[in-house]
Amino acid sequence: MARKELGHIELHWQCPNCEGINLGREKTCGSCGAPQPEDVEFKQFTRQELLKDEKLIAQAEAGADIHCAYCGTRNPAIAEVCSQCGSDISEGTQRQSGRVVGAFRTGPEGETACPSCGSMNPESARVCSNCGSSMGRDEGEEDAAPGAQPKPRRRVPLVLVIVAVLLCVGGVVLAVLSMRTTAVSGVVRDVQWERSISIEDFGPVEHEDWFDSLPDEAESISCQQEYRYTASEPVGNYEEVCGTPYSVDSGGGFAEVVQDCEYKIYEDYCSYTLMEWYVADTAVLTGNDYSPVWPDPSLDNDQRLGAARNEMYTVIFAAGDETYSYDADDFDEFLRYQVGSTWHLEVNTFGSVLSVEP
Repeated sequence: MARKELGHIELHWQCPNCEGINLGREKTCGSCGAPQPEDVEFKQFTRQELLKDEKLIAQAEAGADIHCAYCGTRNPAIAEVCSQCGSDISEGTQRQSGRVVGAFRTGPEGETACPSCGSMNPESARVCSNCGSSMGRDEGEEDAAPGAQPKPRRRVPLVLVIVAVLLCVGGVVLAVLSMRTTAVSGVVRDVQWERSISIEDFGPVEHEDWFDSLPDEAESISCQQEYRYTASEPVGNYEEVCGTPYSVDSGGGFAEVVQDCEYKIYEDYCSYTLMEWYVADTAVLTGNDYSPVWPDPSLDNDQRLGAARNEMYTVIFAAGDETYSYDADDFDEFLRYQVGSTWHLEVNTFGSVLSVEP
């Protein structure tokens, strides 16, 4: 699956000292001046907009920040020495990146209540416009839309539950009944046989296949574009299918907005004809004796007997007022059941003969 880049957004962090909200680019808290902690967790506002400022985009693309190993000051990824103490920044600790921050959502900015006075403020506000208090929120609160209620759990309709239970019970009952058998003494009352042979003609036969698999002798070719497979990269004629955009922490107070996409590839699927032998008819013979024969039909000049041959041997047993039909496995077994002979049958609840013994 391919990852499609849509742009960048700026994240924010909450000061652990005063709970003030600060933009991702800010290295110190705007409310109390405390430095951004090394283990800071950047978050996104409920609604985001892609960055348009070229300087901010460049910062976002620079990568994860580095905290100086000597004074702890946060420095951008492209820095060579610490901006605070001048130390070699290569010995510092680079922030981890790649964490999925959340789904990317655009649209009008909502409002949230001040935790101190309750006044409504824009979601991105860092201090209350009414009382000046920090708009710091609890963990994860910014991931939910203002005023949103928890989604109720979807319940399966009662009717579907009842139907599913009945189907399960019915399946069990059928299985039990089919396994329950009764011993019956049956006398062979009649026998039947049937033999058939296919008759083939030579002519155009229609087939279907992908264009790159057509045989050289294919005729009357007609093609149309159809879905063939899904790929991680676009190829030829394709349909792009992407998931919900989401934000990935880039480690510098910004996040990259991406989509996971795959591509439905369409290619030519064709119908065509080949000149070949095909089954045009079937010759059938039946009888009620023990001397079955194969059909011997008269054929036209452009016909031949096919390779397909089928035979079926049926024995009719009488047991009191009931009759039972049984299909022998082959001709040799069929010969065993002479008319008037008596056999022990195992019959299930549905009247099917499961076994026959002398």
